[in-house]
Order: sequence, then C-alpha cells, then structure tokens
Amino acid sequence: MSRRFADLIEEAATVPVDGWDFGWLAGRATERRPSWGYARAMAARMALADTAADIDTGGGEVLAEAERLPRRVVATESWRPNLTLAQARLGPRGVHVVAAEADRLPLTSARFDLVVSRHPVQARWPEIARILTPGGRYFSQEVGPASVFELSEYFLGPQPEEVRNARHPDAAREAARAAGLRVVDLRSERLRMEFFDIGAVVYFLRKVVWIVPGFSVERFAPELEALHRQIEADGCFVAHSSRFLIEAVKP
Repeated sequence: MSRRFADLIEEAATVPVDGWDFGWLAGRATERRPSWGYARAMAARMALADTAADIDTGGGEVLAEAERLPRRVVATESWRPNLTLAQARLGPRGVHVVAAEADRLPLTSARFDLVVSRHPVQARWPEIARILTPGGRYFSQEVGPASVFELSEYFLGPQPEEVRNARHPDAAREAARAAGLRVVDLRSERLRMEFFDIGAVVYFLRKVVWIVPGFSVERFAPELEALHRQIEADGCFVAHSSRFLIEAVKP
C-alpha cells in the first residue's frame, strides 16, 4: 500500500459528510450540471408562489439559494443530521423545517401552490397530489436510471436490468398521472463525472450511500487500491450521472 493511497483514504474516510454541500470535492472531482438549471428555475417559481413546500430538503442548501421565498414555506427532511443543518440554515429565513414520516408527508392537504424537491429519496405522488392546491405545481429534479453505474458496477459487478432501469422518467410520468396530476414537462440527461483521486471516490460513496450499498473502506480495500492505481495511470475515473426534470400540475 503506497503512502499516497493510505493518506488519501484516511482523509476521505474521516471528513464529515453531513448535508448536501459537495464543496470538499472542489478540484478533486467534477460533474457536468443539467442544462435546465434546477436551482435557478426553482427560485423563479418560489418568487411567484404564496405557499410552498420543499420535500427532502437535505441540509436546505438548494432552497437557501432562492433569493425570494413565499409567505409560507415548509421543508421536510428524514435524516436527522440533515434535519439539524436545515433548521439552522433555513430557520432564520422563516422556513418551518419538519421531520418527514415514512409513508405520509407531515403537511396539510390542499395547502401548497408550489411543491419542489431536488433529488427526492422517493417521489410519493399521492401525497404530493394531496398537499397541492387545485392548480398547484410540483417541480422536481430527480436521479434517473443507472446513475453513476460505472462506480456501482466497479464495486458490485454487473447489475440486473430491473436495477439499471429503476427510477425511469417514464415511470415517474405514469405515477404522476395515476395520482391525478398532469405532467407538463419531462426532460432527462446523462452527465459526465470525473474523479481525480481515490479520496474523492471514497468521500462520494460515503455521502451518496445508494451508489454502493454497504460501502466501507474495509470491505472494498482491494478494489479501492486497484482503482487508485487506475486513476493514477489514466488521470481520472469517468462515470455518468443520470438526471431528469419533471413538472406536474394538479387540475
């Protein structure tokens, strides 16, 4: 084990990974952003809304980018460390941050004319339809099928087709329609990612835990050392994220 490999692993294995700020990866990894500019488009909709909800807000990082917020905004989050971060970040702006429940959003029915979510854990379409006012709008950027599967399959081997095709935008469209919503926009893109050192890979997999479920440095030590050598030889490891934008209106 080289000293450089050991140092990179130790650093990435101990740095905190709470929240959805990926600033630690600056200069160590890159990801092309979707052409639709979710944060900017979300902020424009927030400026026109009267009541809004942000589902799975993470640490509140994306919602906090909106310069103007509606009269009433509620954000939900299920992971306790992120919930604490979101409350500290959004509370001073008057956003009420609440803990999410497993099957039901802890929000009043027909209350919100705008519901947004960037990378929801799972879009609960009947619940989204329930909390929207008539004429209300849902606006979301989601993780699409086979996202970063180059990393997933490097560590886990080839994945079955049903796993590769999970989170497909066509399935989201059908689920939205089944919940009584009218889909007015649906776009998808695959986006190049580059990891320039093995520390960036470890940090990313610790933070985005569904890419390699059960990931740990100890479990995948041989694979990590081999990937370190590959990155040193090639200059980077290339993967591709999958994203789709969906916007739906409640009649």
